[in-house]
Amino acid sequence: MATLTVEGVRKDFGTTHVLHGIDLAVGQGEMIVIVGASGCGKSTLLRIVAGLETASGGRILIDGADVTRLEPKDRDIAMVFQNYALYPHMTVFDNMAYGLKIRGLPKAEIAARVQQAADLLGLGALLQRRPRQLSGGQRQRVAMGRAIVREPKLFLFDEPLSNLDAKLRVQMRAEIKRLQRRLGVTSLYVTHDQVEAMTLGDRLVVMHEGRAEQVASPMEVWSRPANTFVAGFIGAPAMNFLEARLAPGGEAAVLKAGPTLPFLDGRRDMPAGAGLTIGIRPEHIVAGGEGGLGLRVDLVEPLGAESLVHGLLPSGEEMTVRLTGSSPLPGSILPVTLPSLSLHVFDAGTGRRAEGQHIPRRAEQAASVANLAADR
Repeated sequence: MATLTVEGVRKDFGTTHVLHGIDLAVGQGEMIVIVGASGCGKSTLLRIVAGLETASGGRILIDGADVTRLEPKDRDIAMVFQNYALYPHMTVFDNMAYGLKIRGLPKAEIAARVQQAADLLGLGALLQRRPRQLSGGQRQRVAMGRAIVREPKLFLFDEPLSNLDAKLRVQMRAEIKRLQRRLGVTSLYVTHDQVEAMTLGDRLVVMHEGRAEQVASPMEVWSRPANTFVAGFIGAPAMNFLEARLAPGGEAAVLKAGPTLPFLDGRRDMPAGAGLTIGIRPEHIVAGGEGGLGLRVDLVEPLGAESLVHGLLPSGEEMTVRLTGSSPLPGSILPVTLPSLSLHVFDAGTGRRAEGQHIPRRAEQAASVANLAADR
């Protein structure tokens, strides 16, 4: 197992800035998933860690040693590619053994390592086949086996499941997670699929336009997104965003759509009238309730036990609601309530999360006064 440290890594292609100073510390045996839309720089970052791209600035350290200028072969890493990168004329055994042969390992050790990895991945009966005789999932296992036999310090995965069908992706996702936990190898995994990211990662790096917008556990990213980009990217369907203004006292938001929503997690230390963006996930919106909003239903997507209801609020803002049970008809008005406990509050100007400042209750204030008097 190894540690990986990324310090201020930048990448420029001419006048185009692709990475804007990425910092990341990966602990021993940790699985870090880098997630983001196409073109955000996630694969470029992975290739810089691998040594396949040269950083324009910053450093890469493995176990505290600076490897920024080392060749890929000298970094003790193994990479699993999106297209598997198997040699079509070689058998499964030879594909898995090739890197070990290049390193000059004894034949007996090569055979033992390949057999051990094949048994681990369920490839024992396929060692004499060639890649064209394998399914997509089997090819992916061979690519992983080729990485495992090297016993590297660091595993790198570059969207390894993107060429598989949906059912096989789910199966392989679970296999990768079990395998990584069993081997305990420090890993970086790149994907654009948020479901892969949420289920595989010990921590996520959510990237946008060459910047790491948030680095946190999957549940932290989902429940406390750092900004509106992260909030809108993680979660399906995406979070709803509504325009609002901060009420006097900083303890509530006045929606453009009409109602005033109190903050149960504390006041916001911003001037009254400051622009806010209120976020709420479709599954947290409650159908019905008094004093709610009237959502004019535009489209209903039935998903079996639940439905996604898309519509417009009186303010003209779009909203998606996840409902269980019966669905409203298009053109009807669906009353909806936004629970205060489920609100995410963002600064409309910066997009950053506006944290609540704790408001002591009277009992807490009395206890504080009593404690102060006792200390005196």
